[in-house]
Amino acid sequence: MHPVMASRSVVGRLQVAAGDDGKRSPALASPLRFSFLCGAFLFLLTYGLAAFAGNQKEEAMADSVRMALSRAISDPRPPIPQFADIKERLDYLHWLGEMSDRLAKRIPDRQVRIEFLRTAWYEARRAGLDPALVLGLIQVESAFRKYAVSPVGAHGYMQVMPFWTRVIGDGDRSKLFHMQTNLRFGCSILRMYLDMEKGDLFLALGRYNGSRGRADYPNAVLASWRKWEHKP
Repeated sequence: MHPVMASRSVVGRLQVAAGDDGKRSPALASPLRFSFLCGAFLFLLTYGLAAFAGNQKEEAMADSVRMALSRAISDPRPPIPQFADIKERLDYLHWLGEMSDRLAKRIPDRQVRIEFLRTAWYEARRAGLDPALVLGLIQVESAFRKYAVSPVGAHGYMQVMPFWTRVIGDGDRSKLFHMQTNLRFGCSILRMYLDMEKGDLFLALGRYNGSRGRADYPNAVLASWRKWEHKP
């Protein structure tokens, strides 16, 4: 069942238990039962909405792929964009302003929001990805929560599994809560999966989520991607 539908189902049960007329019903006669139902609702609301969170599988990869990923995540350069001409720069600034307005409710602090968007744009473009796709994936994976941790242990904005820090990094999983590091890992991993799947985004997204071949996650990301598209 979809997590939102599951939550609504629990809400429905609470409404039935309370009675359509709002009067106390026998179903709520036991405080223990009521506490259980409330607890179930809060559990689904907290963890059910994280059902799509990344669960990348550790799989064998060629040494060349491992080295390429290691180089990709070790580049220390800051996310400073470079533009070919003034029009490209103006398009970027327009994108930044529009995305900041859209993201204001999710990341209220303007300075943090702008830093996040600049980094997401830079890392997406660096990996050859559409920034709107990356924002859509982040919305589905973590709802833009920097310190999100999924039930399976995925970390941060892009819900990167900690084993990646051992496979292509220095083994320090705490770095996955660093904004640029998390976005660098996530974009680089998605780029690798796209290359593995010969450009098939549906299958690449399935690999990213550990659900290759199933439609729920790719469809959720693709729907979210459309919400973050920008037309200059």
